[in-house]
Amino acid sequence: MRAVAVLALVATLAGCAGAPSRPEPAAGGGTLGVRAAALATRLIGAPYRTGGSSPRGFDCSGLVFYVYRELGVVLPRTAAEQRATLPRVAAGALAPGDLVFFSSPADHVGIYLGGGEFVHAPGSGRVVERTRLDSPYFLLGYAGGGRVAGL
Repeated sequence: MRAVAVLALVATLAGCAGAPSRPEPAAGGGTLGVRAAALATRLIGAPYRTGGSSPRGFDCSGLVFYVYRELGVVLPRTAAEQRATLPRVAAGALAPGDLVFFSSPADHVGIYLGGGEFVHAPGSGRVVERTRLDSPYFLLGYAGGGRVAGL
């Protein structure tokens, strides 16, 4: 069953695998999701910090919590709570600002940018980064998407 889900995700993302990255969204305008994606992009390079939820250091769910709090939306603090709270979104329907969840690493979350890319705080000794959803590591651990109300 897991193999079927992975193949379905690969097929869904295949159309965007070769697509160029989208330009950075404008900071002040656009939908909540576009603004969240823009803010997350500006945080690339911030250090990873266990339990962190500020530009001084983020863990994965702290990054999501911070971005949406800055935009006036309060989400639960942990990836597991965020995943349990938000309505599901199919991989083919992901939009900028949607959350992408992973079971490997356990309860990991990032903010979808569009074009098959997302921003996340990967782990100790690293920094907030932009990566591809269809990279083998994240493709195998993909657990679904979630949408914040108002996107």
